[in-house]
Order: sequence, then structure tokens, then C-alpha cells
Amino acid sequence: MKLLLLTAFLTAAQALPPNPLTTRQACASPKLRKSWTSATVAERLAYLEAAVCITKKPSRLGNANSTLHDDFSLTHALLSAPQQIHGVAAFLPWHRYFVQMYEQALHECGYTGTAMYWDWVADSSAPTQSAVWDPVTGFGGNGTGPDNNNGFAPRVTDGPFKDYSPLYRDRDVHPHGFSRNWVQGIPGDPDQMDLNAHRYNPASMALVFAETTYNGFRHELENGPHSAIHFGVGGDPVFFLHHTQVDRVWWQWQKDDPSGNRTSAYEGMRNLPDGTEVTATLDDPLPMGDLGPPAVVRDYMDVNSPNLCYTYEN
Repeated sequence: MKLLLLTAFLTAAQALPPNPLTTRQACASPKLRKSWTSATVAERLAYLEAAVCITKKPSRLGNANSTLHDDFSLTHALLSAPQQIHGVAAFLPWHRYFVQMYEQALHECGYTGTAMYWDWVADSSAPTQSAVWDPVTGFGGNGTGPDNNNGFAPRVTDGPFKDYSPLYRDRDVHPHGFSRNWVQGIPGDPDQMDLNAHRYNPASMALVFAETTYNGFRHELENGPHSAIHFGVGGDPVFFLHHTQVDRVWWQWQKDDPSGNRTSAYEGMRNLPDGTEVTATLDDPLPMGDLGPPAVVRDYMDVNSPNLCYTYEN
């Protein structure tokens, strides 16, 4: 069943028409992506309303009893084995494209703003106290539900997503209540508690930014801060604030180069759908299934390109 699902997914991706995003006019007025804390209450509530809408909107992939948010989770899972989007060169451009698809889905639900990011570096002294988790103007708090939640982490019982029931565990149909677990493993172990804040505090981020090659930077960012947050945030709507922050960190690294060469710096390996490893290039495809049209890496290297046209606060 998994093989048939993956084959159909990849076939659909190849059958889509050319990407219309790359035919836009030059980027003259880039849109500003804000941090969650710098956004106004009205902007936060508008974002949340649209994000809730995505968890109720019917599946774009045509899956029964599924929602558009489930589509995003399934797409991510289908491309994670064999690894086409993690541990490979395409990690950063693919997730940049993925966030863009989510931003467009927010617009389909009436949102007129841009994707927002959670600045977990600024919140690293107390990440679980961030405004992101506010039950009214944020995404709700940690899971506290008393039931076993069908084998998942505790159910979230406050905030706008408390009634959401995701359909999948990875690629398998496995309905469960919306869940979170910020504290895992052995109490007192810094690698298992409090969203691993020590892995994205300013000192740790300085080590990430010290990398001068794309592959070195990608590796340190993906396996450090990125993975640390995912100890407690998985297929959660906060996933997209997290990955918008990952994208922002990449943007900061790209522009922290007087020569400007980092905008096109790209190297590493690529895994083909059959698991074969090859050298990555800027012309490699970024598969998105039916969530979005075909794209290639070079389309997603520069936020000032016509198909992206956005910037960040700093």
C-alpha cells in the first residue's frame, strides 16, 4: 500500500503543468515576513483563523476523511523515505517551497498576510514560555490530555487546534487527537528536555553561522536547531512557523557574505526515489506532489527571485 501511494504521488508530480510561479514579473516590492512576537494581535488572529481553516478544508489530494493540513503532513512523510528532503542538499530549498505552498493555502482561507516565523533564538532562554503557545493569540500549549490518545503524545486541550484530529502517523492512516510533548526522556538531561533550548541559543547559533560552505551550514542547521525543535513539534501547525524561521536563518547566512555568492551556493548529495545517491545540482527537481507545480532548486535559492519576492525583519 505504501509503495502504491508513493508511486502515485511521484507520478502525479511529474504530470503537473510547468510552474507558473517562475513566470511572474521581477520582484520590485518584496513582502515582509514578521516574527510571531512582532505581529499585532489582529495579524496573529487572522493567521490562526486561516490555519484552523486549513485543518478543516477538504483534501487537495482527494483522500477520503482527510483535510488539507493532512495533505501537507502526508506529502512531507512520502518524501522522507527514501530521504529526498532531509539529510540532503535539498533540505533548505525544498522546505522553502513547502512553506510557500502553506502560505498560499492560508491565502485560500482568506488570510492576506505573509508566512510568520517563531524566533526560537530570541526565546531560547525559555522556549516553552513563548507567545507562540498562548491559548488565545497563539497555538495553544503543551499536551495535557489524560487519555493515551491512540498511542500519541498527550492531547492538546487549549488553543484554536484543540479539536483538530490529524489523520496520519507518517504515511499510515492513524487518527489521533492533536498532541504535543515538550519534555521527553530523562528529566535533567538537556538533550531531552524543554525543547532542547541549548541547541539554538545564541552561542549554538554562532557555531551554525560560522560554517562557510553550504553543505556545512545545511548540516549544522538541520541537525542542530531544526531537529531540536522537532523533539516537541511535529506535524503541528507550528511546524510552519518553525520552518519559516529555518528559512530565515538560511536567508541571514546567505546575505552575510560580501561577495553575494551564497545566494547560489549549493552542494551535497541527492537521493533519487529509488534510494540511489547522486551529486546534487541547481537543476534538481523539488517534488511536491499535487500540493504544488513542479519546481527546481534554482527557483528557490533567492528570496528576491520573482517566484518568492519576500524578505525578513532582520
